[in-house]
Amino acid sequence: MLTGGRMAIAAALLCSLAACKKETAPVEEVRPVNVIKVTATEGGTDATYTGDVRARHETALGFRVPGKIIAREVEVGSRVEKGQALARLDPSDFHLNIEAQKSQLAAAQADFLQAKDDLERYRNLYQQKFVSAAEFDRRQNAFNVAKARFEQAQAQLGVSENQSTYTSLRADASGVITSISAEVGQVVAAGQEVMRLARLDEKEVVVNVPESRLDELRSAKEATITLWANPNEKFVGQVREISPSADPVTRTYAVKITILKPSPRVQLGMTANVRLEGVGPAKIVRLPLSALYQEGQAPAVWVVDPATNKVALTPVKVGRYTQEAVEIVSGLKSGDLVVRAGVHKLTAGQQVRILAPEV
Repeated sequence: MLTGGRMAIAAALLCSLAACKKETAPVEEVRPVNVIKVTATEGGTDATYTGDVRARHETALGFRVPGKIIAREVEVGSRVEKGQALARLDPSDFHLNIEAQKSQLAAAQADFLQAKDDLERYRNLYQQKFVSAAEFDRRQNAFNVAKARFEQAQAQLGVSENQSTYTSLRADASGVITSISAEVGQVVAAGQEVMRLARLDEKEVVVNVPESRLDELRSAKEATITLWANPNEKFVGQVREISPSADPVTRTYAVKITILKPSPRVQLGMTANVRLEGVGPAKIVRLPLSALYQEGQAPAVWVVDPATNKVALTPVKVGRYTQEAVEIVSGLKSGDLVVRAGVHKLTAGQQVRILAPEV
């Protein structure tokens, strides 16, 4: 057993040791990372799409009056000129209507001439005070009514004659017949489609483009068009229209490219290749897919500060994706050190150690 003096010495020694002990702060973890050095490359690329040649203007033709088709003058594929007769309706009823309108016009004209003569006679009698003003006013009103009926009969005859000409369907422009939906003997209504006429003055190529390439199409000013039937002949094209909605089946967007100065060898329905040169941003950065980090709805990457070896989250704008890489069109500059893997284990301002050499 310890004596009282020895116990006092032991207690003093323990207190001294406890006073000299210091608490050590936890050491911040330095995570090793693999980085890639950013190098901007030329972003302009060539893109080729396949489509078919179509007419820019294709019109559905129909009769302006109802009737029975008695003749059809063209077939599918027929080339027609402006004003050429394409089909005819039975005009019998329209001719009878014209004869009836002519008879009504003759009767209205006779009443008008009689009312005019009566008005002249009553004007003279009124001036000589042989008839009253009321009687003269009645003759004046009778003349006005007869004149209005005469003019109405003239207008109705004009309408009937116009309708008679509508029994002949004529081409409103030069072009080619692409479809026929009515045959001889069929009774059609006014405005019902009988055939379709494609004008040949303007031609275009229609291609289907995925949504990831729409921006490239919008920025493209000119395109080179070649035909599968004659690949050595090239035409200049210009993007005219981009569909505002995607096809519900293919999920692609229809793009119409006008062929500038097409030759007669460019036929409707031909297969055409459209080549867009130098589309996309001028400078892009390609990174592996593993380097991309999602912050909310915006993409970002971790950039290492070489002075402090700390990481910072940098928002970027993504161009297009490939099987192994992603194209960054803005947000980075040449020389930046980007973490290429393990991005979901980092936090803002974290100290890191570059593991792999920069490439």
